[in-house]
Amino acid sequence: MGTQVAPKQNTAVKRKPARLSPPPMYQVVLLNDDYTPMDFVVVVVQHVFGKSLEEASRIMLRVHHEGRGVVGVYTRDIAATRVDSVMQLARINQHPLQCIMEPVPPAD
Repeated sequence: MGTQVAPKQNTAVKRKPARLSPPPMYQVVLLNDDYTPMDFVVVVVQHVFGKSLEEASRIMLRVHHEGRGVVGVYTRDIAATRVDSVMQLARINQHPLQCIMEPVPPAD
């Protein structure tokens, strides 16, 4: 008595390609204070964010005149790491420089 095996049917399953949305983006913002030297802010922007001297100076002036300035836009983890780096440098150098991250506002 032999075992009978039913023939397999070849069935192709069509899958829709998964649509992945891009990750949410966050902007890293420096906040103005009356005590942190402008030169220190420029050095921090160059060191942490890899900006040129001219661009770092423009960002520093925006922070100085407008009270805040966006330094860059990143995914959440990278933005958090950059904020932490700025805060550590400020603390080590005993400056009250503040840096925050916030979701990028939706485009109108």
